[in-house]
Amino acid sequence: MHTREEKLEAFGRFLDVLDELRVKCPWDRKQTNESLRPNTIEETYELCEALMRNNELEICKELGDVLLHIGFYAKIASEKEQFDIKDVCDKLCDKLIYRHPHVFGNTDVANSDEVENNWEQLKLKEKDGNKRVLSGVPAALPALIKAYRIQDKARHIGFDWEQKEQVWDKVREEFSELEEQIKNLNKEEMEKEFGDLFFSLINAARKYDINPENALELTNQKFIRRFNYLEDHTLKSGRQLSGMSLEEMDQYWDEAKAKGL
Repeated sequence: MHTREEKLEAFGRFLDVLDELRVKCPWDRKQTNESLRPNTIEETYELCEALMRNNELEICKELGDVLLHIGFYAKIASEKEQFDIKDVCDKLCDKLIYRHPHVFGNTDVANSDEVENNWEQLKLKEKDGNKRVLSGVPAALPALIKAYRIQDKARHIGFDWEQKEQVWDKVREEFSELEEQIKNLNKEEMEKEFGDLFFSLINAARKYDINPENALELTNQKFIRRFNYLEDHTLKSGRQLSGMSLEEMDQYWDEAKAKGL
């Protein structure tokens, strides 16, 4: 791997290239926070996809794309004399040092759970930090991830089941309430109960140390592989999916399943 000096040199080169692009490239010159934001979201999701695939080359590439956006935002801010990349790094380091008193101070911790609990408590004490337990959960997060973060933050102040097995009583309760509203054909109440059931299942995943976002994406990818197998073999036989019965499609689906797809 590279030395500290080589890493610093590479980061300096990145800043130099970005400075030059900002001056000489018409596209880079006209970018603003608002114009970059949609691309930042896209690049973040592409990084997440590479991480899910555990593709080292793609992870490296996508990290670079995300770093470009970080540098871009800092560059734009420096042009407005608001802050620059040094301020970004300094604030990050100050925060990390403050929230790790077991490393940079005299606090003793027994395990990673205590580290997480200390982190959340320290966030509430920061001068410009979050004043309420759930205020640090971004409103724009996708609902599934947001539910997980809400539950995890509540856990840190003791609002959680004492035994993880207790969560299944809540899952069964919410499923029963959903079934009741389905019988009543009450669309508005059905939607609410679906939400409650999803929330309780996410809680169950959290209690068993399963990331529900990752779990769902694994299932998404599995469905895509099996459905593509079904479609490919259907087209090879000169047929269209729309002209097949569900029973015929299930045969290919079971084949894909048997092949481990």
